Amino acid sequence: MTDISHLTPADYEAIGRELDALRDEVFADLGEADAAYIRRVIRWQRGLEIGGRALLMASSLPPAWIAGTATLAAAKILENMEIGHNVMHGQWDWMRDPKIHSTTWEWDNVSPAEQWKHSHNVVHHTFTNILGMDKDVGYGILRVTPEQRWHPANLPQPLYNVLLAMFFEYGVAVHDLEIDKIMAGENDPEETRAKLRAIGRKIRRQWGKDYLAFPLLSGPQFAQTLAANFTANVLRNVWAHMIIFCGHFPGDVEVFEEERLDGETRGEWYVRQLLGSVNISGGKALHLMSGNLSHQIEHHLFPDMPSNRHAQIAPRVRALCEKYGLPYHTGPLARQVGSTWKKIVRYAFPGPRGVVAGPRPKAERSVAA
Repeated sequence: MTDISHLTPADYEAIGRELDALRDEVFADLGEADAAYIRRVIRWQRGLEIGGRALLMASSLPPAWIAGTATLAAAKILENMEIGHNVMHGQWDWMRDPKIHSTTWEWDNVSPAEQWKHSHNVVHHTFTNILGMDKDVGYGILRVTPEQRWHPANLPQPLYNVLLAMFFEYGVAVHDLEIDKIMAGENDPEETRAKLRAIGRKIRRQWGKDYLAFPLLSGPQFAQTLAANFTANVLRNVWAHMIIFCGHFPGDVEVFEEERLDGETRGEWYVRQLLGSVNISGGKALHLMSGNLSHQIEHHLFPDMPSNRHAQIAPRVRALCEKYGLPYHTGPLARQVGSTWKKIVRYAFPGPRGVVAGPRPKAERSVAA
């Protein structure tokens, strides 16, 4: 557990003030160049999808199948990561463009947008790394930190994780159902049925597009196109799973007890985001295809900030961490993948029990903002 006992109430207040000022500075500077960026990315994504599906019209030829599948997978990754995730976060709502707005965007994924926005934007980003409240800690099936209790069901979790990666969009789709509450009989049955109906409608829509309509359009190449669409979806799922897990689970990321929320100030909330997030170092292509979630720290600090600004503010966030003696976890993709898998394999077995980062002694608490 990171020792942050050196931080005083005045430090937390200053951290909150400095990061609020950074956010205000960026939002005051948003303009046409930013709007042009997201519109350009959407054009690229649509061009890739059209190109990939066109190549698959000749998918009986192996080079066309490989090229079409790879191009379609890239289009799906770009749509889910840099476009869908970020648009639905409200990062582009300031443009007031009804076509690129968090209330209207429905992504290329079996998870209904409204359910994802609740489980992710509301629950995860409010209760980041709070045990029992942030369902993204292990996604309800994986033990990824020693603070989570071990159960014999954790033993095969490396296999669970492989399957979750391959079919990640379905894991995301059921995430807002809160399976633990259903099993405990604490859910609202009618609400659960309504959510299941919405998931069913979205699955039918996605399957109808990828596994019926486009394969039929390819005529004699029906089977090859169907296989290509399935492969592109799996590639997209594996990539999204990898990027998201590498932003939350590697290294020394911390989890917290629910009591941490008691009287939490703005500065304390910011520090919780810093302690519970990990960046992935790399070039512009990695940042683009990861939806800039390679800047997970900056995204957790400012979830509604346009993703193209994360690289710009990252050096200043890192400098702030150095100023206040806080960690800034970052590293190359291969290292973060290795660290994540090391945890998943290690914590499939019993022990050790970790010490959860709970509230500080009351004498050190600052007054809630």
